[in-house]
Amino acid sequence: MINQTQIMKVLQFTIPVPHDRSVIVERVSLPHHYPYLHRHKEIQLTWIRSGEGTLIVGNNVHDYCAGDVFLMGANLPHVFKSSPEYFERKSEKKVEALSFFFNPEETLLPLFSMPEMKPALAFFQHFKNGFKVPDAIVDKVIKTMIALDNASGPDQIIHFFNLIGHFTTAKCKFSALATQSKLPSIKENEGIRIGKIYNYIMQHYNTPIALEDVADIAYMTPGSFCRYFKKHTGHTFISFLNEVRINEACKKLIAHKFESINHVAYKCGFASITNFNRVFKCLIGLTPKSYIDRYNNNNVFSMNRDGAYESFLILANN
Repeated sequence: MINQTQIMKVLQFTIPVPHDRSVIVERVSLPHHYPYLHRHKEIQLTWIRSGEGTLIVGNNVHDYCAGDVFLMGANLPHVFKSSPEYFERKSEKKVEALSFFFNPEETLLPLFSMPEMKPALAFFQHFKNGFKVPDAIVDKVIKTMIALDNASGPDQIIHFFNLIGHFTTAKCKFSALATQSKLPSIKENEGIRIGKIYNYIMQHYNTPIALEDVADIAYMTPGSFCRYFKKHTGHTFISFLNEVRINEACKKLIAHKFESINHVAYKCGFASITNFNRVFKCLIGLTPKSYIDRYNNNNVFSMNRDGAYESFLILANN
């Protein structure tokens, strides 16, 4: 198991390798996910069994819920941030997840050096910015993850081969989680500071947030904070806050648990419906109403490489 205290103290951490497994398994059952941005040299594949919230990967924001599976590339900064209700004092909510960690350049180097594994190695190098497993293959990926978790001895490697095969033979589209070709560099001793900034934004996105408030969290002047945040996240403070708010708005809109679009806008921290509509259209490429209509017509939305969102139809045979 990963040392959680270690995760909270540093950004870069080492995952202990068990003596009987080349692919490391982590089973999570906690009140909420790890609260700090972190990274590791292993590739990570995570199945969210229960829970919902926001996933921050590199320079982008995504929502997650039960049934989602994500792959994070080696040394890709990320944090699964549980929804605010998971942190409430009397909350009975829990998160459950199954993760695998593997490193093609160390323990599994002999395996990935085989000629037959060249396509797999090229695949993981190409998707170093990670991806969400597409709906077309997510069920068989989860089924194989369960089989790998329950396996022992040589059967572990057999199921691992099958798992990789689902990715390398898939005909569906994989959309990168992080959209910058070169992610911002973050030093280890900055993990706690950036984690606190993210935590504050995630827990207060639905209220007015002044630049001075967040700068105080980082123990900086507003000017210094703006330069720091831009350097280490690739975002301005406002652009990141808008992404978080629009991400939350999208979740509320497709859940159909709102009185009106205006109500969603105010619940997500926007002071005016005009500003909400403008930011929504800028990030999503659609108006809120069009977004709902597209979703109801079986469309899926994903972020493209320019940081905006694009839509594509779910094929009938998926």
